[in-house]
Amino acid sequence: MNFDVVIVGAGPVGLSFARALSATSLNIAIIDRQTSTSLANPGEDGREIALTHLSKKMLTSFGIWQEIDQNEISLIKEAKVINGASPYSLHFNHQDTSENTLGHLIPNRLVRAAAYKVAKESKAIKIITGVGVDSFNIDANKAEIKLSNKEIIHCRLMVAADGRLSSSRRSMGIPSEVKDFGKTVIVCKMKHEKPHSNIAYECFHYGRTLAVLPMVGNYSSIVITISSDQADAIMKMKDQTFNQDIQTRFNSRLGGMMIAGKKYSYPLFASHASHFHANRFALIGDASVGMHPVTAHGFNLGLRGSKTLATVIEEALASKLDFASVEILSKYNQKHQRSTRPLYYGTNLLVDLYNSERLTAKVLRRLALRFGNNFWPVKKLIMGQLTEVQ
Repeated sequence: MNFDVVIVGAGPVGLSFARALSATSLNIAIIDRQTSTSLANPGEDGREIALTHLSKKMLTSFGIWQEIDQNEISLIKEAKVINGASPYSLHFNHQDTSENTLGHLIPNRLVRAAAYKVAKESKAIKIITGVGVDSFNIDANKAEIKLSNKEIIHCRLMVAADGRLSSSRRSMGIPSEVKDFGKTVIVCKMKHEKPHSNIAYECFHYGRTLAVLPMVGNYSSIVITISSDQADAIMKMKDQTFNQDIQTRFNSRLGGMMIAGKKYSYPLFASHASHFHANRFALIGDASVGMHPVTAHGFNLGLRGSKTLATVIEEALASKLDFASVEILSKYNQKHQRSTRPLYYGTNLLVDLYNSERLTAKVLRRLALRFGNNFWPVKKLIMGQLTEVQ
């Protein structure tokens, strides 16, 4: 089998990238170990995706946004960052922007299902499911990929979208900085008595972080970041004890709170590849940059990177150049590195500051919140990132 582009990984970023290229003359394949059934109907995983306006615009242009049940999309109209037990908060409000919301919150499984449906319906995209990549070899002209079912396929460009522990990236010898926070993220859905008024909260308590994100109706997504040695105790908590614990830590802002469904846990680490390209090879999504979830940049950056790579390829095709050459792919690398590095290191610095128990860090946290609230250029910059559409 011969293709122009082969994408390893049928996650929402890989599928979106394929859709972004589907309007070109290129023949595209996506490889994934999951079955077509599990890709079409992803199971509940407890995760919610916070989307910026730019991400909504891209998903709409790909035809993915239209396939998401609009009744499942919640608006984030305000966001508050709280430090410890202090009543003071860094406050962002959509009324300070030209948009009617700061962002959108959508269940991860719905984004995955919509992206798969759109990609599957495209005649330019072939999705090969139930197989993985055993090995591959790339020379000056092509990539040869040996699948786990012993079939061999060839392509002009291989794109790795296989997660932050990307085996494709390792096989190419591309180093990646990995920051293990020694923490676990626990997520679940909770029902509450009082309306959330579409306000998202990020509470930096000492020793743990609690995010409360507004879902449709009187429900919120709860995201706990805790030292991994304490995570098991939270996962095993009885519902009544867990409900009271979250309600107390959230100062009963939403009244009584009740867990609605299972708790899910994920190890927390971030990663950033030293470069995102080689000859006839590129990295996108978490294979290129895996972000700490505190700033909700992960999927948004993945979409931005896939769009950047697709644009670089389209420009090369228009100029009748080899779109998979090092020279062309280096343009993608330069652009996406400029977008990701400041956010990656800035987010990690922020996380380290708000997780530190040192007295100086606690003082800096209080100062940072007040500075962010009262220095308008900084606040405008942050809200501009959320609501940008270009």
